[in-house]
Amino acid sequence: MSVVVADTGSVEAVKAYSPVDCTTNPSLVLAALGEPEAAELLAREIAKGHENGLNVDQITDTLPAAMGATLAALVTGRVSTEVDARLSFDTEGSVQRARAIIADYAARGIGKDRILIKLAATWEGIRAAEILQAEGIDCNLTLVFSLAQAVACADAGVFLISPFVGRITDWHMATSGKESYAPEEDPGVLSVRRIYDYYKANGIETIVMGASFRNVGQVKALAGCDRLTISPKLLEALAQESGTLERCLDPQNAGEAAPIKLDEAAFRWEMNADAMATEKLAEGIRKFDADLVKLKSLVADRL
Repeated sequence: MSVVVADTGSVEAVKAYSPVDCTTNPSLVLAALGEPEAAELLAREIAKGHENGLNVDQITDTLPAAMGATLAALVTGRVSTEVDARLSFDTEGSVQRARAIIADYAARGIGKDRILIKLAATWEGIRAAEILQAEGIDCNLTLVFSLAQAVACADAGVFLISPFVGRITDWHMATSGKESYAPEEDPGVLSVRRIYDYYKANGIETIVMGASFRNVGQVKALAGCDRLTISPKLLEALAQESGTLERCLDPQNAGEAAPIKLDEAAFRWEMNADAMATEKLAEGIRKFDADLVKLKSLVADRL
């Protein structure tokens, strides 16, 4: 029903669960460094960077691609690799960094057809993706919390979007005081279903990859979504279950949805009108940047 993507930079987890695709970013590189294989990889990259006269920032920039090259040897599909969060509002800077990531992978023998450049779904990030897609560099637009972001990504010809589930649910639980939601009324699940149905109803080819799950109920409620990126913890929980998995999303049942057109002003207005999307997008960017700072600090300590 859905292609499974591993939401991890862990080499051990990818070996264990054999997903089609996987992802890497500063947060996942940090999380993976507790593994001997990842720690050894980090040590090699720092030593090589030091020998080549690279500074802390330059060495840190090589780590996601170094980890991604290792993961690419373990999966048959793509490895998503993230552009620095601080470039989320810099179209040209994002394009340049993306090109550098692709070049780094090429130097490691990995072609661009195996990589997805991951960008935050800001207006500037979407414009960067539009440029990169025209160059044949496929993009994964992340931190998608609203239909407005999904529409803008589709208009830009983005290869794949990652609409988040759990973080939307977190926001609604915090603001409503509810302690939980049943899958069929979960705001995060409903958001992804709305995006999926809009895409299928309008013949949009951009792939919808549900992300940021808190429990297996959310995952199962989106069975049939093009792709689902799932953490090793939830993959293990799913592996322990038995029974029939019902398909919940199907292009044949998408219904009808009038096409939406958004220019920059309309996009920014729709985001401004959606407190949840605005807050979670900003928070997500800050968290990605915080982990990049931690990774740089770790590299500096090792140097």
